[in-house]
Amino acid sequence: MIISLDWIKDFTKIKDYSPQELASRFTLTTAEVEEVKLTAAGLKDVVVSEIIALRPHPEADRLNLVTIRNSQSNETMEVVCGAPNVRTGLKVPYAKIGVTLPNGLTLTPKKIRGVLSEGMLCSANELGISSESDGLLELASELEVGTAINEALSIKEDVLIEVDNKSLTHRPDLWGHLGMAREFAIACEGELQDPFNEKWKKKIEGHFNKKSAPISFLVDENSSCLCYLGLNMSAVAQKPSPSWMVSRLEAVGMRSINLLVDISNYVMLELGIPNHIFDADKISSKKLVIKELKENASMHTLDDVERSLEPSDTAICDGDKPVVIAGIMGGADCEVDENTKNIFLEVANWDAARVRKTSVRLGLRTDSSQRYEKTLDSKLCERTLYRLVDLIMENIPESQVEGGVQRFSKDSAPGEITLETSVEKIDKVLGYDVDEKIITNIFEKLGFKVSSQKGTLSVTVPSYRTTKDISCEADLIEEVGRVIGYDNISPKSPLSTVRPISLSDEKKFHRKIQDFMVSHVGAFEILTYPLMGKDLLMKSQWATHNEPLVLVNALSVDHDRMRPSLIPSALKMVSENQKNYEAFSFFEIGRIYESFENERTVLLLGKYHRHQSVFSSLLDDVEGLFRSLNIKVDMSEMNEKFPCPLLPNEWSGLHPYECQNLRIRGKSLGAATTVHPMMMRNFKAKGNFSLVVIDITDLAKQPLSTTVSYSPLSKFPSSHFDFSVVVSKETPFSEVLSVIQKSRLKELKSCLVIDTFKLSEQESSLTVRCLFEHPDKTLSSEDLKALEQGVRKALEKGNFTLRG
Repeated sequence: MIISLDWIKDFTKIKDYSPQELASRFTLTTAEVEEVKLTAAGLKDVVVSEIIALRPHPEADRLNLVTIRNSQSNETMEVVCGAPNVRTGLKVPYAKIGVTLPNGLTLTPKKIRGVLSEGMLCSANELGISSESDGLLELASELEVGTAINEALSIKEDVLIEVDNKSLTHRPDLWGHLGMAREFAIACEGELQDPFNEKWKKKIEGHFNKKSAPISFLVDENSSCLCYLGLNMSAVAQKPSPSWMVSRLEAVGMRSINLLVDISNYVMLELGIPNHIFDADKISSKKLVIKELKENASMHTLDDVERSLEPSDTAICDGDKPVVIAGIMGGADCEVDENTKNIFLEVANWDAARVRKTSVRLGLRTDSSQRYEKTLDSKLCERTLYRLVDLIMENIPESQVEGGVQRFSKDSAPGEITLETSVEKIDKVLGYDVDEKIITNIFEKLGFKVSSQKGTLSVTVPSYRTTKDISCEADLIEEVGRVIGYDNISPKSPLSTVRPISLSDEKKFHRKIQDFMVSHVGAFEILTYPLMGKDLLMKSQWATHNEPLVLVNALSVDHDRMRPSLIPSALKMVSENQKNYEAFSFFEIGRIYESFENERTVLLLGKYHRHQSVFSSLLDDVEGLFRSLNIKVDMSEMNEKFPCPLLPNEWSGLHPYECQNLRIRGKSLGAATTVHPMMMRNFKAKGNFSLVVIDITDLAKQPLSTTVSYSPLSKFPSSHFDFSVVVSKETPFSEVLSVIQKSRLKELKSCLVIDTFKLSEQESSLTVRCLFEHPDKTLSSEDLKALEQGVRKALEKGNFTLRG
């Protein structure tokens, strides 16, 4: 967006800052300035000259040698000129050697086809006065030769400041020069002079009357219209636009077209609210209908393009015929031209999202749509309409208002809001002590109303700042901070008390598990995504695909639903890591999702070895974990009587023999298994992988038992007895251990499987170590033999044979 400083001065007085300092101040307080330009710079060195003679260039057919007089003396100069409108007696701008023109060109002595030109005759484009040029700028014959061009044409020097539009996305109030002037007044220590006050308003209303309106309108409730104001005017015969208006429009990049269009554009750039002027005589139905289209339609827009409209687009229609795309661009059918006599003025506000949607689909971004997309304030529409009337009657005094303002509004925007803050809170957040008077002054200069009571500030925010910007106390503090200048606030660390955090019972439980897994098992903790794809679930042959928990706007098909289990991710992780490691262990504490209302926290421990079975080692780790948690766990064969929901019996990844059910506090909360080789093949993984999954949701909610069972170390030596038992492949290891433990030998302290050896496809040798110890004496050889005999009898009773 380009801002004219000359225009800004209509509303505020700015101190004598350099353009660069102005840009710096504005950047620090309001929005980023991209570029600063000076207009009319160097025009004081360009003077009025008179062509007194010309002759053809001897070496070029299209060039002339022009003799000019550029001062009151009779001294003449000769320049080379190729302009088509050059002729004797014409007064034109002349720039001598050494002058720098507004376009940056510095004139130097130069021969053109062998003839030295003593300067240059200029066009309007070369002087920066107009974007178009058909030749030399022809000046009025009554102008005195030698007069500076800026004086002759009453051209003011101006500073143009280009602001990055992205900096204004949240500030719809800054899309007009009046809003910008408020910010310049703040940045440059000035006062805003708003001429559009109640007195001005009453002056405009004095032109209204009770005549019937030639053109009326009807608004459909389903349309995107939030507010619509209309007014009829007659006797608006076109006249040339005033030079000051043309100059300002062209300075900010807007091309002058005709008086009515120029007024419309000028008001939009001044107040920030778009508007539209219809040729009333071209509205055949005499009634405009603002509605949401129900079927496809087309219309010819002002840029001479046929546009296709779709249902849900809002259009302003002449009967059933669209003549304006709401909030974006008008149509050619009702545009004003040099023959326009009667007009209908429209100032409206439209739903920002719907304007944006239509604009993007059509690929049509306009000055109007850019502003509506920012969410404008409907309360400013009336001021905009009055300003249109003001400028029309100023430039066309014979024009008349037909009737009064027709109104429609359904805007549900919050309007003014009142927020509370305090000097103490502002100082604390900014880290900078600000006097209450300064804070109040800042808010009032921004157009806010402030009342103070015992340090508490009640701030009423005007509606033009609440549509998309200020909504909470933090926004108020930001306003104070930016006006004071963040560069004036000394950076320092916040002062806050550091206190130890008291962990919840659930977190303590998780920490205990993590410590055991890392310290005693030597496992790495992993964190997998709670989202997974259907392909991974199908690859894992998992029965539940969680179709009700599929995301509507998933980022990818590989992460489109909440996971029903940790196992598929674990299998994928094993598949990726077994390529590089022979053995590893890992664990994860994560959530699984059964429905919107039910999610469970699950512990998964996995152990992998390329050549050896790790199932018995996994079970030992599980026993050790629950021993450290003071929780009793019972392991038994998996059966339908005690199913585990975390590891269904029908899952094809279950091992036929190496699988155990875990009962904790009377509930089946977990299961362990070695993953079936066929499932490992699905993931292109070789080796042995065993895992256990345990539902710790309810366990973690209960405080950990701090009771510790203690018995002193025995003073007497212990002795162990190793033996091997032949078992079939269907026999679980736990069954052998259970038989020994049921022997009720008091001296038996522990019984562990220490090795296995495969004898054949049907049988294996299981090596077991029993540890014997007596608390009050050293076991004799006779005692040990008796204990060993007790173990043998228990095994024989359980139909297990010792290997010879």
